[in-house]
This record gives sequence, structure tokens and C-alpha cells, in this order.
Amino acid sequence: MTNLLNKVTQGDSLEVLRSIDDNSVDLTVTSPPYDNLRTYKGFEWDFEGIAKELYRVTKEGGVVVWVVGDATVNGSETGTSFRQALYFKDVGFNLHDTMVYEKSTSPFPQRNRYNNLFEYMFILSKDRPKTFNAIKEPTKTYSEKERKRDGGYRQADGSIRLATGETRKKYKTKGNIWRYKVGMNQTTKDRYAFEHPAMFPEQLAQDHILSWSNPGDIVLDPFGGSGTTAKMAVLNDRKFISIDISEEYCEIARQRISGALSEKQA
Repeated sequence: MTNLLNKVTQGDSLEVLRSIDDNSVDLTVTSPPYDNLRTYKGFEWDFEGIAKELYRVTKEGGVVVWVVGDATVNGSETGTSFRQALYFKDVGFNLHDTMVYEKSTSPFPQRNRYNNLFEYMFILSKDRPKTFNAIKEPTKTYSEKERKRDGGYRQADGSIRLATGETRKKYKTKGNIWRYKVGMNQTTKDRYAFEHPAMFPEQLAQDHILSWSNPGDIVLDPFGGSGTTAKMAVLNDRKFISIDISEEYCEIARQRISGALSEKQA
């Protein structure tokens, strides 16, 4: 497996995954082609085979972040995302969290339904996640003058447990709906990367890398595309494995990773 570390590998994802050692990957952050919303140069892939291989290569306590949505066919959403999440459970993963990636704009305006502004981010864990570095955000109601409060919490039986004098925290753990700006100079400032038809934001990849891994861990993207996951792994002191079947996209990824390494050395 060492020949795959910290490099972009061109090849069929399933075949390359089969060369990775059992229980060796700390985190996967990826967005696979789904429902033919993009042609990706006509390449096809075996979802069930990929899912089984991801379970095999993931360490105990490791996490897979699977970013996916659904197409609308003949007036109905396909439900592919849910089927995939349930299949991951069938092969042994826990569905640790169902998160939402909310986009600032809709690329496909709708005529008879509300514009689609989100994709799912399924957080799949092999047993219980060994790492969780929670991203924090300011508590909107926090005040230095009112750090103590009287209040209560509703219990499962409907009763209220009093919390007299509890300290109000200045920061709280972020919720599981993450909103990102998308488009030119928003998804990434690497303009040449937009030769790839569908990238997720660099900040999305970074937020998951920081949440579910630690420096020195191995981060995998079996659908490496333009190299977003790999680039953010480099910038955050993680090792990476990036795979894509398109040599054209692999070259874009290598260019971005080279830029990230130069940025770190500057």
C-alpha cells in the first residue's frame, strides 16, 4: 500500500482499493458519481463492490464520509442516496450521522418543485468513531453579563429537570447542517480545477478531515476527481490516497496538491 500514499493514482477505484491493506485507512471523504447527473466521461463503477472494499480497508473506529444526492427521473426522486446508506449498514458500517450539505445556490432551477439546495453527507463508522474533534461556533445568546441562567430540560417522560445556575457556554458544537458557498472562487480559488464537472467545496473536505481524523492519519478518496480531499489532507498534515479513473482529472489533482505543498512551504 505504501506505493499509494501521498500520490494520485490513475485507475479503476475498485481494483486499486483491492490493493490496500485491511484496516489501514482512518478516514474516507468522497463524493461518488450518482444517478448519471454527470457523465464523468462515460466511466461506470460498481457501488456494492466499492462499499465492501471501503469496509475492509477502514480501521476499527474509522469513518467514511459519503456525500451524495438524488436525481429526479419521471417526476420522482430516485432515492439512490437512501439505498446506498442502507447497503453500507448491510456490509457492517454504522450510520453514525446523516448530515446535510447545503449549497448557497441551486445549479438546476426547478419548474414545479422547490430548488434543490442540498446533498446528504452520510457519516459511516466502523464500530464507534475513534476520533471526533467537534467544530465549535459562537453561542448566539451568550453574554458575559449573563453567564448564569435558570432553566430546565424536557425529559423523555415529559417532566422538566431544572438547571438552576448552569453556566452558559460561549461556544457550542456546530449542528449537522453545513452551509457552503459554491461556484467560481467559492468552491475553490483554483480556477483550472473547474475543468472537473462537480467539485465539493474545499471547506467541506477540510471540516470533515478536522472532525474525524488527526494529524498523520490516512485520508482516502476513491473518487478523487480534481483532488479536493487530497489537497485539504496535505494542508492539514494528513497522509492521503487519491484514486480516479480519468487521467485528465488526476493531472488536475496533482497540480492542486503541488500548489498545496508550495503553500505549506512558503
